[in-house]
Amino acid sequence: MKGDAYAALRAGFRWNIPARCNLAEEVCDRWADGSRRLAMMQVLADGVTELIGYDDLRHRSCKLANLFLAMGIGRGDRIGVLLPQCQETLLTHLAAWRIGAISVPLFTLFGEEALAYRLRDCAAVALVTDGVGAGKLRFIRDHLPALRHVLDIDGGADLHKLIEPASDRHDCVATGPDDPALIIYTSGTTGSPKGALHGHRVLRGHLPGVEMPHEFFPQPEDTFWTPADWAWIGGLLDVLLPSLYHGVTVVAHRMAKFDPDYALRLMAHYRVRNAFLPPTALRMLRQVPNPASFGLDLRSVGSGGESLGAEMLDWGRAAFGLTINEFYGQTECNLTISSCAGLFPVKPGAIGKPVPGHEVAILGPDGAVLPRGAEGTIAIRAPDPVMFLGYWNRPEATAAKFHGDWLLTGDQAVMDEEDYVTFVGRDDDVITSAGYRIGPGEIEDFLQSHPAIAAVAVIGLPDALRTERVCAVVVPKPGIVADQALVSDIQRSVATRLAGHLYPRQVEFVDALPQTTTGKIMRGELRRRFATKD
Repeated sequence: MKGDAYAALRAGFRWNIPARCNLAEEVCDRWADGSRRLAMMQVLADGVTELIGYDDLRHRSCKLANLFLAMGIGRGDRIGVLLPQCQETLLTHLAAWRIGAISVPLFTLFGEEALAYRLRDCAAVALVTDGVGAGKLRFIRDHLPALRHVLDIDGGADLHKLIEPASDRHDCVATGPDDPALIIYTSGTTGSPKGALHGHRVLRGHLPGVEMPHEFFPQPEDTFWTPADWAWIGGLLDVLLPSLYHGVTVVAHRMAKFDPDYALRLMAHYRVRNAFLPPTALRMLRQVPNPASFGLDLRSVGSGGESLGAEMLDWGRAAFGLTINEFYGQTECNLTISSCAGLFPVKPGAIGKPVPGHEVAILGPDGAVLPRGAEGTIAIRAPDPVMFLGYWNRPEATAAKFHGDWLLTGDQAVMDEEDYVTFVGRDDDVITSAGYRIGPGEIEDFLQSHPAIAAVAVIGLPDALRTERVCAVVVPKPGIVADQALVSDIQRSVATRLAGHLYPRQVEFVDALPQTTTGKIMRGELRRRFATKD
């Protein structure tokens, strides 16, 4: 029986975390054996496909690693990666890990303020970007004293020209599983975004959580693609790195804006067998008549970030001929709960069962494990290889994330007698929109400096397409006219200076924000007041 197979997998699972552990060796060097094994198919803007092998990746990443060393960059230094899905993104990560540096992925839609905050917070000494990113840096470079080098793949300080004379020989430094490799910034659910620092073991920790929703990945002829940006943990560690670890080819494509027709054609043309499709992408694909007519060859589809529900699961079976498996995780501790139709029935509304290797429980306010059927906080027991090392330079915040040996996710759920975990809600105010987890704190901090705004609260409101839309509830300063021009200025300011995916699609004006007696904004009241307004 399927349930018995799941129980046997959990009971028999053992982690294999070697004492020497370097991500560049695990996702590149182990396959760079002269066989010309295909690592990546990069689809360029003009439709031309560039085939990139593991040997190519090793050759070029060694050159870039030696360039970094010649620039005085070394072990423990932070290197920002402000690029879309392209081979240079991967090469920068590989080169950083080869020399023991720490890579910092950055979303290309970030505006100047968001970039400046993250680069300053981690004290990045170098940044690899493209022409668009270099243009943003011109306005903030003077405020980043630690940033010594900016390499542009499109020109200027041209990365390709600079690495050409460098040696293509480099042996990865010896790193262990707990040596730092990667900083991924959270969405800033409470206050400013925090840098989640991960060790070289993080990929090994992700593997069961990728293999389970993708039906015992890898299988022969598997090829993986996601529209999710590689700057996020979902694109980088749910797709790119696990695929390369297993020697599976990844399709890379810069999709500036998700186009459902094009996405279906791309998956059909490149015979994509495995896809991570966020719920918003699935809802947009659902608007395309008869997706099956595109000739898809999908073997597995995983989705995470929002609950799909019975109707979407039924659509997925009709459109793709398979069951979409949901999964759950956070930047700090990812892919710990998952569905797998090949192991157990997928239950609508449930996000799955604990992934083998991870101990998951529901805790009460006192930190005690609750009985089955009781609502509480999803928690993961430490130590766990997928778990972060801590927040960058935030020991107090790191300590607050734990209760004893349990990492507290802050998400509320119920676990039943069969181990199914059903998501209930969040005990913070994070907004889930179009697959992004958006923290209101960063947007509020930014808008508070707007010359027309006296006070602001950012909330998420129900949205049929995006799950939630960002709404800014604004108290204008005295004498300010609250009109459509101000709405447009607020939206444009957030989109251009902070990040495009953070801009408020809805702006409401009020005379005062509702507050508790202690001065805390009553967001629940704001959500109730504006939820029915389009």
